[in-house]
Amino acid sequence: MTVVGEKLVTPTRQTNEQVYTGTEITRSGLDLPGARAETSVYEAMDSLPGVQVESVDASGLAVEQTNTRVRGVRGFLGSMTVEGVPNWGGNPMGPREYLYDMENFESIAVYKGAIPAGLGTGVGARGGAIELRPRWPEKDPGMDLNFAIGSNAYSRAHSRVDTGSVGPLDTAFSASASWTEAEKWKGPGDLGPRFNTNFMIEQPYHGEDAVRVWFNYNEIEQDLYRALGYAEVQDLHGNYRKDFNETLTGVKNQDIYHYKNNRSEHSNADILAVVPFTFNEMFKATLKPYYSREDAEIYQGVVSQGGIVQKRIRDIERLGLLSQLDIDMDVVRLSVGHLFESVDMQINTDIHDPRTGAFVKHSIQTENDGNGYVNSPFATLAGTVGAFDWQAGLKYFRYDEPASKGYVPVGGVSTEAVDLARDSRVYDIWLPSVGVSYAVNDMFQPYASYGRSHIRPYSYVPLINLYNANQPAFQAAGVTLQEMFDGYDIETSDNFEMGLRITHERFDITPAIFYSKHDNLLTTVYDPRVDLSYAQNVGKATGYGLEVEGNFYLTQSVTLFVNPTYTRLTYDDDLSYQGNTLKTSGEQVVDTPEWMVKTGLVWKVGDVEFIPSVRYMGERYGDVEHNEKIDSYMVADLGVNYVNRDVTFAEALKLSLNLYNLFDAEYVSRINASDDTRAGSASYYVGAPFTAVFSVGLEF
Repeated sequence: MTVVGEKLVTPTRQTNEQVYTGTEITRSGLDLPGARAETSVYEAMDSLPGVQVESVDASGLAVEQTNTRVRGVRGFLGSMTVEGVPNWGGNPMGPREYLYDMENFESIAVYKGAIPAGLGTGVGARGGAIELRPRWPEKDPGMDLNFAIGSNAYSRAHSRVDTGSVGPLDTAFSASASWTEAEKWKGPGDLGPRFNTNFMIEQPYHGEDAVRVWFNYNEIEQDLYRALGYAEVQDLHGNYRKDFNETLTGVKNQDIYHYKNNRSEHSNADILAVVPFTFNEMFKATLKPYYSREDAEIYQGVVSQGGIVQKRIRDIERLGLLSQLDIDMDVVRLSVGHLFESVDMQINTDIHDPRTGAFVKHSIQTENDGNGYVNSPFATLAGTVGAFDWQAGLKYFRYDEPASKGYVPVGGVSTEAVDLARDSRVYDIWLPSVGVSYAVNDMFQPYASYGRSHIRPYSYVPLINLYNANQPAFQAAGVTLQEMFDGYDIETSDNFEMGLRITHERFDITPAIFYSKHDNLLTTVYDPRVDLSYAQNVGKATGYGLEVEGNFYLTQSVTLFVNPTYTRLTYDDDLSYQGNTLKTSGEQVVDTPEWMVKTGLVWKVGDVEFIPSVRYMGERYGDVEHNEKIDSYMVADLGVNYVNRDVTFAEALKLSLNLYNLFDAEYVSRINASDDTRAGSASYYVGAPFTAVFSVGLEF
């Protein structure tokens, strides 16, 4: 096969599998979004069909203010891994996508349906799974330097050094560091500074085996963007630049909107090792020990108690081991393995005065009786029969949740509250998967797959806060916090997919249809005993749709990509809320457009590359009954890259210009809402206006 264009995405699978069940964004594909994707994994995935990215800033620096949905399922219910090792945290549950400099990765593999059993999905992957594949130390020495400036005082400096194989043991090292910051495009405050450093080692030691070590540290502080209400987005132009206040007034319920009362600070350190050992051509073992540390403080003004500032404190440590044994028996390949993880998660809230910033008191404090533990053994079997490739996998997930004590402030002292205590509990589930493909010829390959995915229970803090705020009503009705948590369970999704990979020297097209059944969804229910509503895992939903990955190599220098998606994700039944029945059966889930299209060109003219692209997002709703409609939008971007490899002072000189939101469209980008959000409860964030970023890079 003759390839006349550079591939942006390719089919992908795990090394122990036979059927391609995912999509890999190549290094060329990672370069498409430009500067905004250098600090954000989600932004780097934005060109894929079925992946919905909602950003409030064009810099990639708005930490935890970017939403994703994968085939309609919220991204924080998904999984992210580095080399198969899980990355996740709590409050909110889910991946930390802002931890990495994307220059340190070769590619990203994205699984939207069946999830490979061998991926370390941590606490679950109902919203899909992402595997970041590192750019391990290069065999030859080299250095990359990059400097960028842009709109809103954006600046970034990044460098990476590779030693190549050095010393008597042929050890290879790489080290990188970056500094990034910007002003918010509206309102007072800044995004950053963000400091990132990464260090990798590769040490050959047994034949072709090499021990690899990865260390990553990320630190960022930021001022948050302010959400709008639905009434405000009805006058989108008039409220487009509405944000937090720059000055204090001395009035509590006004000063909760001061920008310094709405900010966050995050630091994360992650280390992992990949230790393979090839016994012979048949047996290979791999151990991946890892450690992760997260510290975060998030300040947000809230209207309760006449106006207060809540300071959420996250203190999370994870220690784990992913082990795997691969057995290649020619006819079939068998892999067995196990993920173990110990989690120490402390998440608490303090109250501060919005006028002075002074500490007022501790809010509800919780203390776990020991660590939580994840144990997840898995096995996969894969093989080939003639033109058929097949595989089957089975994973068992078990989470041992520790007992917990609760404390409330009494006279300025944290006092244990017996009714806030929770018992230990075990959550477990079996997760099968299967896939098959058939090579009709070199051009056509139909495939089909099935996989069950899950996410362990989440959203604990809102339930605890509701109970504590209404404690007399619950106690009078004999309802304990433990009873409310007894209604929590594992969310599950059964995912089916059929597709056809069409490969030609002039194009690659992969149309796929998907169908999913979702069970035990966290859904708000009404409890007449206390005349209150709270979340329980009782919802059911059905999803189906069509997506197409299309790359067309029009000429040697022009590649066209067209990636449309049609998605339907609806509740199976009407929902009851405070004695009323909400007409939700068959209605599209909140914040999920039926149509999305990502399309663009990669056009090379000599040493210059032009990348015009367009993103279309169909209409969405901010509430489950479809009273709050958000209009569709279309945003155009343009990237221009120049590479000169004939300069005398370096191996290559690179110049890039990224123009985002080229025509300065005003639109609602992010909807902050649960799938069952009622009218008046969602919050809305607008997308960034026209933004320009210019960068200069040198390769040595």
